[in-house]
Amino acid sequence: MTRICLLCLFIAVGILTPEKISATPYGHSSPGPVTTSTQQEALVFINQIATLKPSAFWPNIKPASFLQNLRKNIEEPLSIYQGISTNFCGYGAITYLFLQDDPLGYAKLLLHLYEDGKSSSGTVSFTPSDAIRQEAGLLRYKGTLDIRPAEQMWFLCLADHFKGYLNFFNRRFDPGDENKFWASVNYAKFNRIIRSLLNYQARARGTDLIRPALNDTYGYIKRNLENGPVILYINNRIVHKKKHNRIKFDVPTHFIAVQRIDMTDEMITLVYWDYGGRTQIQLTHNFLKKIVFGITCCTPKTGHAD
Repeated sequence: MTRICLLCLFIAVGILTPEKISATPYGHSSPGPVTTSTQQEALVFINQIATLKPSAFWPNIKPASFLQNLRKNIEEPLSIYQGISTNFCGYGAITYLFLQDDPLGYAKLLLHLYEDGKSSSGTVSFTPSDAIRQEAGLLRYKGTLDIRPAEQMWFLCLADHFKGYLNFFNRRFDPGDENKFWASVNYAKFNRIIRSLLNYQARARGTDLIRPALNDTYGYIKRNLENGPVILYINNRIVHKKKHNRIKFDVPTHFIAVQRIDMTDEMITLVYWDYGGRTQIQLTHNFLKKIVFGITCCTPKTGHAD
């Protein structure tokens, strides 16, 4: 029983601090995916809002800070930050994808949530609980997330609405649950959110415990990156190790969005989004295959992953 609980904990929790570097999204020669709306359309929409009134549904969110947060997310999607010690990693990756595909839809959805206390997108209708509406804006000691009320509101709403097996014993929010199983995201739940909320087809390879059966993990990621975003579900503890020959806990812990992947002299260079910026690491084919438990390839619903 103890081993099962520890396994769930290691699946649910991941901590990673990136080094911010310059990189180009998607593959070098890829034009990137077709989007539902553009960054410029979203900014025009946001900039038309001179002032925002206090919300009757979100008493602890300051209107000016909320609007400023939305604008920054649209201008700098890489700045999306899931917070220190939280289990919001999967929701951060979902938000990153949302801003790639439909930044205008993202802005409208969050504004409706703020003004009306509920909203809909895709096949999803959000009606956050009273506990969620009271908590948003009050999260502290989470790093930059402390001063980003739009993320607080949005991540709490996602965790409140979507459930998976890791949430079985903790389905109702209590203060502090952002750090516990209540906020955790297993791999099937992550892909279900993409398919129901975003304008993406999501082809997933892998599971929470078994790695994808691929002969060439690098080639698979490289090919699909030309068609749209690719999210990896990984054991992220490699970043904390000076020698990448061992992983203490061989389970996935984290979602990252691939920005670029290349190979030179049998060494792979991987550039990815995570924790509000870009990170670059170098690794071998075998080590890449060892750390990756899930590969989610996203394409517009008119396209197909390889």
